[in-house]
Amino acid sequence: MPVLTQSERQRLLQAVVFFASHTQHCGKIKLFKLLYLLDFEHFRQTGKSATGLDYQAWKFGPVPIELMEEWEDLGPDLADLVHIVEEKVIDFERQAVKVNDGVGFDAEPFSPRQLRIMKALAEQYRNTYSPKMIDVTHAQNGAWDRVWQNGQGARRAIPYELAIGEADPHSDVVRELAQEQAQYRAALMAVRHAEAG
Repeated sequence: MPVLTQSERQRLLQAVVFFASHTQHCGKIKLFKLLYLLDFEHFRQTGKSATGLDYQAWKFGPVPIELMEEWEDLGPDLADLVHIVEEKVIDFERQAVKVNDGVGFDAEPFSPRQLRIMKALAEQYRNTYSPKMIDVTHAQNGAWDRVWQNGQGARRAIPYELAIGEADPHSDVVRELAQEQAQYRAALMAVRHAEAG
């Protein structure tokens, strides 16, 4: 389980605000899919995720484990920004994500690239219900599908490296950047652990 850096946590919080305020029908599953698409696209381009979240392959798609564990009892920083509302949708209840009154999106924690990816995703999926996004997150031979493998990979981590296509002309550079980022994160965690101990 990753320990998010302060900047990653801020990007996660603001990404939740952004998607909840810039798309319709933003329930838990749709939000999880949007975060996954943001993180894996950003990794594909740069070798690092935007939010620092890890994802597992679950039946209904990729799940950001840290956020899933927080979902029933939002952390104070997230609860200051959004709340969850049960909404009746035909024959089931959706856990809709609603931005709290007076809260606006803060773009400061994001790079221009991250903002472009988020805006493109919000535009593409603005009015889409989560079941319609399954074709995207469950794409054949995509990252989720390669781990899920008809349920044999249930609850296994989805490696970010699966976002990088073999035919991508920049795949070697992105993999090298990803390796450097992993080393940086490991060193940061070692320092944190030493300071805490």
